[in-house]
Amino acid sequence: MKNPPYSSSTRDLISDAKRIVVKIGSSSLTGEDGRTDPKKIDRIAEALEARMSRDSDVILVSSGAVASGMGPLGLATRPTDLPTKQAAAAVGQVRLAQEWARSFGRFDRTTAQVLLTSGDAGDRKRARNAQQTIDRLRLLSAIPIVNENDTVSTSEFRFGDNDRLAALVSHLVYCDALVLLSDVEGLYDRNPSEEGAQFVPEVWTGNDLRGVAAGDGGALGTGGMASKVSAARLASRGGVPVLLTSTDNIDRALDQADCGTAFAPRDERLSAWKFWALYAADSAGIIRLDAGAVKAVTERRKSLLPVGITSFDGEFKSHDIVDIVGPTGEVIGRGEVNYDSEELRDMVGHTTEELPDAMRRPVIHADYLSNYASRL
Repeated sequence: MKNPPYSSSTRDLISDAKRIVVKIGSSSLTGEDGRTDPKKIDRIAEALEARMSRDSDVILVSSGAVASGMGPLGLATRPTDLPTKQAAAAVGQVRLAQEWARSFGRFDRTTAQVLLTSGDAGDRKRARNAQQTIDRLRLLSAIPIVNENDTVSTSEFRFGDNDRLAALVSHLVYCDALVLLSDVEGLYDRNPSEEGAQFVPEVWTGNDLRGVAAGDGGALGTGGMASKVSAARLASRGGVPVLLTSTDNIDRALDQADCGTAFAPRDERLSAWKFWALYAADSAGIIRLDAGAVKAVTERRKSLLPVGITSFDGEFKSHDIVDIVGPTGEVIGRGEVNYDSEELRDMVGHTTEELPDAMRRPVIHADYLSNYASRL
């Protein structure tokens, strides 16, 4: 099912982007036997080289490690148990990195493997180190190839799929656009094989997704359409334009971006810190607010003061990230606390004037507080 060329301001942003994250799904890299297909990898590398020749920096998020290890290990189907999956990733990561290095070597390009875990993204210091490494690789004209470190990740501490990882990386290194490539042409309101399925060319807000049913991943991948839409919305809410299409459309996607489904970015770009705090950071606790405090921090963008706090949970330290919860239990945002939980215990519910001078700073300053409501 082929769709005509599309044009929009979002697609113009993607076409003109100087720093771009491109995510490739497992099915786009491997054959039916589970092995990496050199011809497929060469085809993708050629398209990425063409984009880089336009003075764009490309950061590649490559799936395929587990799938690449299946053939050499004699696995007929994707493993479901963690030890076998990690063993396949250990074999596949080496083979996948070798294939990318070989293919980009045809253009005298140096590649670098960057393996990340959810724990790396959740810890600010480690996330900053990853950011600095990727930035330095770009300055040294190397192509960062990012993947989740499946050999050490556990089911409890995973990104879940490389679509989400790509969205996080796009903000971690402050990219101008994100392109998600797989075996699907774009977003349909239902399975495209069903009669009457309608293509969705543009997503401007969440309202455009009403009535859209997205499916799960295929035999070789973990991220189905639902994960791709979630990742696209995650990136676009933070201010990054996103294009979702098939790898067959890679030339058009990286040239005029006139294919697939485009997700418009929010007008206000979140800083790398605020995006990290909202969507990647590990939360050390929960602070509950009354209705007045919720209105102050969400609508008036004020700092959080102790008088508006009703209770809290967790043992956190100053500068930890905590969830901010309203009176009905909804998580409204996150922020960086200025006090240890033990200090906060004696401050809850008090006005600033009632506290000692050492406790008159806001609990969370407005500059270090971000709410989800403004990202819808």
